[in-house]
Amino acid sequence: MSSYRLPLFPLTVVLFPGTPLPLHIFEPRYRQMLADCLAGDRRFGITRSGGEREAPDAGAVGCVAEVRANEQLPDGRSNVLILGIVRFVVRRVLADPAPYHVGLVEEFEEEDGTAPRPESVDELRMLFLRYYHLLRLLNDADPDEPALPEEPLPLSFAVAAAVECDIGLKRRLLATRSTDERVRLLLRLLPELTANVESALGIHRGAHQNGKGGMHPMLPSDL
Repeated sequence: MSSYRLPLFPLTVVLFPGTPLPLHIFEPRYRQMLADCLAGDRRFGITRSGGEREAPDAGAVGCVAEVRANEQLPDGRSNVLILGIVRFVVRRVLADPAPYHVGLVEEFEEEDGTAPRPESVDELRMLFLRYYHLLRLLNDADPDEPALPEEPLPLSFAVAAAVECDIGLKRRLLATRSTDERVRLLLRLLPELTANVESALGIHRGAHQNGKGGMHPMLPSDL
């Protein structure tokens, strides 16, 4: 697949294809990036920061974001809703007159023959629904049923985006090119995440006070 130029927004969040993400844009350079994107194809890339002026390192994996809604505030800041489109690898950061980073990126998809077993997909759905229900209780949120995709690939992305875990693991889940591997990682992770939420929920209920949820369990030692 050929490479192309893409504005880059280094962040400490991970965006997955098919999942929405709200952003608050306030830095002048990224206000300019947003204005340029809205005047063009409405797309930019989200990836991790690198070592030089936050510019992503060559080989960094990210996800193309498409702006679906934009609310510009009177002071120039913006609240935007983006949707993950497709993953990419940063080949190199370009010398560009723009005040924000611009990279040469190459999109990638899953490798052939990496579909998970149907029973693994069913188990992933079941474990995630249990985790999601408990997390809602912990956050004192009204119970609801999340709209999960039917197909294994988008389901794996949706679950990976929704779980609250170590950022390094999120990046690993994004970068893997095997749906089966991503599903297996999530199947190993979800019981520990759920146990942590159950423990916090017990403390929350015992204290009779509102909790905030914010669970960030450590990466399991064998992942």
